[in-house]
Amino acid sequence: MAAADLMVIVWNVILHRIATLYWKNTFLLHTPVCRFILFMSPAAIDISVWLTVSFTFDRLVAICCQKLKTKYCTEKTAVVVITTVSSLLCLKNIPWPFLYSSYYYWMQLGCKLSTNFFFDPIWIAFSWIEQLLTPVIPFFLILLFNIVTIRRILIASRGRMSLRKHSSDRNEKDAELMNRRRSIVLLFAISSSFILLWITTVIYFIYVRITAAFMRRYQYTPFPNFQEAGIMLQLLSSCTNTAIYTITQRKFRNLLLSSIKYPFTLLGKLVKFGGKHY
Repeated sequence: MAAADLMVIVWNVILHRIATLYWKNTFLLHTPVCRFILFMSPAAIDISVWLTVSFTFDRLVAICCQKLKTKYCTEKTAVVVITTVSSLLCLKNIPWPFLYSSYYYWMQLGCKLSTNFFFDPIWIAFSWIEQLLTPVIPFFLILLFNIVTIRRILIASRGRMSLRKHSSDRNEKDAELMNRRRSIVLLFAISSSFILLWITTVIYFIYVRITAAFMRRYQYTPFPNFQEAGIMLQLLSSCTNTAIYTITQRKFRNLLLSSIKYPFTLLGKLVKFGGKHY
């Protein structure tokens, strides 16, 4: 998830949003490169969003489905899920480069969105699928998974607390209850940040689709400030997951610290090795 969020920052924020506005006269403005960026940008967002859904479902299985937990919640399954989700979402975004053409007939420069996107039934269907898959369906799936998971945790915790009242170790800290509380905090932090930061985009999508505003978008963008605010917030959601992991997960903090230290450790070993031979 952290790697997918980093890809969103690279492709959407740096290359798509910043580079096209401020890096003039670079190879990034050539139409083939521009098309590739416009393919990777939605793909990175889709992967980031659906890995969040996968993570939420993984926690649901781990907490609510004890029989399935031993088979599903494994490293092998995680690799399969990540590979499958990433591959399918890359395939789903293949049509995007074909929607863009050069601004000029005599040279490949810039990317202009085709008006067919707003009138052709095939492209209209694609735009519906695009928006429903990200973020409308994930939005409601995450909400549903969290409600079921947190309800199960609260019921199990009440039962465990009532049993401990009559046990001899009732005054000692319960490690199981503490783990459950941490699970609730992590789930709530990641999912609520996703829902809050994507809700503006979801509202904008619903408004545009239930009115005639979509057909007029080839002429002008309805409520452009609201749309840009939604884009800014959805891109911000790609930064929050890594921050939440850093705060709540000790193993993640240790791995992140090790990755930061690794170049310096390697450099120290090379200097030490060179000094010995010198």
